[in-house]
Amino acid sequence: MNEAAARETALVQAIETADAGRAVWSDEDRTWATRAAGEVTGADAAPDAFVARRASLALERLRTRHPAFGRALRAVTWRPWIVPALAVVAFALGVLADQLGPTRRVNVLAFPLLALLAWNVVVYLLIAVRGVWGLVSARGRELGPLARAVARLGRAVPREPAVQDAAVSTLLGIFFTGWARAAAPLAAARVGRSLHTAAFALALGAIAGMYVRGLVLEYRAGWESTFISAESVHALLAFVLGPASALTGIAIADVPRLEAMHLGTGGAGENAAPWIHLYAATVALVVLVPRFLLAMGTWLGERRLAAHFPVALDEPYFTRLTRQLRREPARVRVVPYSYQLAPQAVLGLQAIVARLFGPHAEVSVAPGISWGGEDALPEGLVPAGPHALIAIVFSLAATPEAENHGAFLAAVTALAGRAAPVVAIVDESGFRKRFAQEPRRLDERRAAWRELLAGRGREPVFVDLDAPDHAVVDAGIERNLQAEARG
Repeated sequence: MNEAAARETALVQAIETADAGRAVWSDEDRTWATRAAGEVTGADAAPDAFVARRASLALERLRTRHPAFGRALRAVTWRPWIVPALAVVAFALGVLADQLGPTRRVNVLAFPLLALLAWNVVVYLLIAVRGVWGLVSARGRELGPLARAVARLGRAVPREPAVQDAAVSTLLGIFFTGWARAAAPLAAARVGRSLHTAAFALALGAIAGMYVRGLVLEYRAGWESTFISAESVHALLAFVLGPASALTGIAIADVPRLEAMHLGTGGAGENAAPWIHLYAATVALVVLVPRFLLAMGTWLGERRLAAHFPVALDEPYFTRLTRQLRREPARVRVVPYSYQLAPQAVLGLQAIVARLFGPHAEVSVAPGISWGGEDALPEGLVPAGPHALIAIVFSLAATPEAENHGAFLAAVTALAGRAAPVVAIVDESGFRKRFAQEPRRLDERRAAWRELLAGRGREPVFVDLDAPDHAVVDAGIERNLQAEARG
């Protein structure tokens, strides 16, 4: 999908994954968006086309309720006029800043364009260093101070607008963070093109200003130095201006001619036109051509990314949507450990799964694994074939043990492999009833489970399956699914 569609998709994804309490976007809204997009694109539509159309339809409704969502999309939309505006300003600065000399005498060893040449050479070296650094470290891919300023000016790094609605403000913060991360390569390409174009315009302006002044004023070229001899000056100029001399056919002054040009001995110098031509050609070789190629390269990369924005459609969020489009049932396997699920708990799990995966989800509950059974798991505990989720259910009433609960989690995760994400659900229903008047015990037991599962890279999802708090449970499972998709 293109950048605009990806931007809308990212916003709707942020809303639907973070609005667990359905304060902004209800289950009915989500079902409507899926059904309406399916009617437009058809059940056999490509996932990216369906997802993009669904996001567009969802935002049509969301923007009427919360205009802040429309403003947020505009806040991250690149301003295309930034590049020409920077180029015009840079060209004007180049014309105005380049002064050949108020006395109309030009020192060929301190030519005004030398600073421009040196600055660009340093920039090329920094680009090479950052390129190598970026291959081994994420910090090497971060924008520098000047690049960040251009990015903010062009809205590639926007400021979050103030929103009074706390729920909407939270969702927008999540969207801005996620979009900045996803769009970082595109932002870098745009900022790079802006800076290369501006550098090109600055150099072009400096050359233009130099020639305009040379049309109405006569400048004399010479040199002066306390320590450098004419021979050394010739060697230095041959190194700096040699390529331009070969290109233009303008010879660099030999040693006797340079001695005659020495301003410190009372010489009047010579007409500066050949030197202006040589330095202008050098700037063209060192600045204009490389900057043009760099600007074109970043522009092509920008066009490719904007037209085919990378969206990870294999993430759980998108697979759930496409599964709902095709009415494919999401298979969820529940595996209890040392715990017998009560009928009410099973109903609670089914309600959780229906909210996350839609009404067509299929829930199957495996026979409970007894304490110590983690070393010899029965065949078929995790049936073959893809699953949307493997939910291991522990009881908060049990004290977490690494050699039992931890080993069981590791064994089931190994069985599932890459075919299904695994989430650890800790049922609090029995423990809550027993210690309803002792909330401190609940906190202590939760902390113990967090410590055990954190050592295995998992976040427990605590839930009272007799009366689940869907907002909390949805958010916990969603975080686990996203973490597993990233890992």
